[in-house]
Order: sequence, then C-alpha cells, then structure tokens
Amino acid sequence: MAFGRLERTDAARPMSDINMTPLIDVMLVLLVIFMITAPLMTASLRMDLPKSEAATPSDAPSFIAVAITPDGKLHLGEDELDANAFQQRISELGRANTQMEVQLRADRAVPYGQVAELIGWVQAAGLNRIAFVAQAAASAP
Repeated sequence: MAFGRLERTDAARPMSDINMTPLIDVMLVLLVIFMITAPLMTASLRMDLPKSEAATPSDAPSFIAVAITPDGKLHLGEDELDANAFQQRISELGRANTQMEVQLRADRAVPYGQVAELIGWVQAAGLNRIAFVAQAAASAP
C-alpha cells in the first residue's frame, strides 16, 4: 500500500506584484491619441449657423465685409469683384492691417467648397480673425 508523505512542501505562492506592462501599454496608447488630437482641437473653426438665437453684430472697430452669393459672385464691402481682383484687394487690406476682422456672409445655397476656398484666400492674405455673420432667428411670442 502506498501512502502519501506526511510532510508537506509549500505550494507555489500566488504572485502578489501588479503586472505593470498592460498599464504602461494603455498609458502609451492614450498618450499617442492625445498627441494626435490636440493639434486638431486648436485648428477648429468657430462659426454661427445661418439662423441663431444669439446672432449679434460684432463690435470690432475695424472690419471688412465679405459676401458670397449663391451664383458665386464675390463682394468686398459694396464692390462686386471677380476672383483675381478679390484676392488682390484682400491681400492689400491684409498687408495694411493683419488684426482686422473679416465678417463673412455666405448664402445657404453656396456650396461649402466655395466658402472654404474663400476662407483660404482670406487666410493667405494674413487675416485670421474671421467672423461668420448669421441672421437672427425669429423668436416666437
């Protein structure tokens, strides 16, 4: 008959240390995500929708009024200009005062690509303060 030993050896003890590798992996993934998204957050456009309850005119002392109509005609102040003349005039105004605000009015029917191209011309002229003008929404009684 075979009997078991009476003396017992200590069994392997459970590991009581925390495995740091998964925690470090998660931390590095989050670091990469934040490094990629942080520059995108600073380059976002702040704009008002075409109708807004809070649409109020800006109190900027010096501004340029820029408009684009549904048929793609560009207006600088009261003057209607073609694309080349517009770029030339906006460049002259940008060189004169880079802190001037541009108040952009775009009809709802204007394609987004044309508005983005117009914004690109304004920024290329050195004017980075762009305000999107919205029509105040009619309040219900």
